Amino acid sequence: MLTPILIVVAIGFVCAAILTIASKVFYVPVDETFAKLRAELPGANCGACGYTGCDDYANAIAADHSLSCSLCPVGGADVAAALANVLGVEAGAADKQVAVVRCNGTKDAAKTIMEYRGVSTCTAAKQFFGGLSACPHGCIGLGDCAAACDFNAIQICDGVAVVNRDNCVGCGVCAKTCPNSVISIQSAKNLVVVQCNSKEKGAVARKACSNACIGCMKCAKACKFEAITVENNLASIDPDKCKNCGLCAKECPTGAINNMRVKKAPAKPAAPKAAPAAKAEAEAPKAEAKAEEKAEA
Repeated sequence: MLTPILIVVAIGFVCAAILTIASKVFYVPVDETFAKLRAELPGANCGACGYTGCDDYANAIAADHSLSCSLCPVGGADVAAALANVLGVEAGAADKQVAVVRCNGTKDAAKTIMEYRGVSTCTAAKQFFGGLSACPHGCIGLGDCAAACDFNAIQICDGVAVVNRDNCVGCGVCAKTCPNSVISIQSAKNLVVVQCNSKEKGAVARKACSNACIGCMKCAKACKFEAITVENNLASIDPDKCKNCGLCAKECPTGAINNMRVKKAPAKPAAPKAAPAAKAEAEAPKAEAKAEEKAEA
């Protein structure tokens, strides 16, 4: 009985010795800076920073302190400040990024060409004539982007994707998921956006969707800052020149350009004051009633 037990114990000691020696021989020193940086990153591994994941980004800035600490859109300014504190450098500006849906093809605007009953994903529907509507460049509206978003920042409303700018962190997962590439990541400061992705000629684009850009150039002519250009029948806005004045959105005849600025509800007007004569008439019955009470007393 003792022989098997002794053999097992001996094998255990031999394995322990081998593992101890291997741990010493193959030991890889851990970069403490990397560990601290990685602890500050949110762990979304979305790749929006330009690296394959949080580990890769932490390794990069640990090796090169000149790299920007504000590349993580999920963490934003707080994470940028924390990374800069670990490295002992300045954080730099962390410009908030948000997703923008370059399509406004709602159910009323976009012409439907078929009733789809297959797998309910945009990727699957795109295999059938490019989608459900006459415009093959717009939002298919089956919610692949909404399903991919981990921040509840995008949903399908009236057949088209809509972004909640308050929840969006600009990670770009929805943009990578969209099979028609109608979603782009832009600075949250850009409040005036072109919500069309079609480069068809005006008549063709308008026939497919009443909200499509028709390349009429009215927006470019209305812009006082030369921020709008029209190429391949589609308007585009230069964010560095745009002042968010909204003149182009007002001038656009189809509604392809929209102003994302939140509009406050108008204040309710105050109730008009009663005229002195009307006030005297209203108080007269009260005075008479008081006089009668005194007389009775």
